[in-house]
Amino acid sequence: MEADIWGRRIRAFRKLKGYTQEGFAKALGISVSILGEIERGNRLPSADIIQGAADVLNISVDELAPSKKDNK
Repeated sequence: MEADIWGRRIRAFRKLKGYTQEGFAKALGISVSILGEIERGNRLPSADIIQGAADVLNISVDELAPSKKDNK
């Protein structure tokens, strides 16, 4: 469940900022398949990936993090 929420938020911010999966994965230093697994909710992103995604997207980790209402 938590992986699904993280994945949706990462995908939404990635699209909002105009990144393709390929470009975003390259900026994070991970494979497209790993990013796809995260975005589909099949894999929980590591703390390093979360921090890297926030840095690449120029947002804070708090903005990227699922809100309390998302966890219900």
